[in-house]
Amino acid sequence: MLFRFPRKTVPLRAQLKLVIQIFLLVSAVELINLLTGRSLNSFGIIPRTMNGLYGIATAPFIHGNSVHFASNLLPLLLFSALMLEHGRLRFWLTTVGVILLGGGAVWLFGRAAVHIGASGLIFGYFGFLVTAGIISRELKLLFIAGVVGFFYSGILWGVIPSQSYVSFESHLFGLLAGIAMAMLIGSAKR
Repeated sequence: MLFRFPRKTVPLRAQLKLVIQIFLLVSAVELINLLTGRSLNSFGIIPRTMNGLYGIATAPFIHGNSVHFASNLLPLLLFSALMLEHGRLRFWLTTVGVILLGGGAVWLFGRAAVHIGASGLIFGYFGFLVTAGIISRELKLLFIAGVVGFFYSGILWGVIPSQSYVSFESHLFGLLAGIAMAMLIGSAKR
């Protein structure tokens, strides 16, 4: 671990408020995208193009269809709440880190396609929660890591190329970015 960012407890009320704000943000983007005939989809990551560069920041909020949105919503909200157990600063550093590192890697190495969806961020949160929980040696965070690892380990199949319309690159690079962020800032020292 290279940097120490003290973990400060986030009160449950503040956690719920932030999770609700995330829900409202991604839902508003989904509604706008739905009402505009999915016109926002063009704002995804388009590897190795200048136009696709801004997609690094916007892709996690855009979904290809309502099923894609619905399948990402619950894990995004659940993992966001669990991430807040590591503290608000670590939540934001990890969120930004996963979006920039994971999205940047997709832009550099991804297939020629439009990569959209929150799944890269979800995989990043998964990687962070499991890795930071283990290296923290704190019982509560170890418990969270165990529960997340047990119930969501099946998502790891998503890093294997399987379907042409699924960005395994976002999954893989998001996961690696989450693990990297845990190694950088995941100490549980208060």
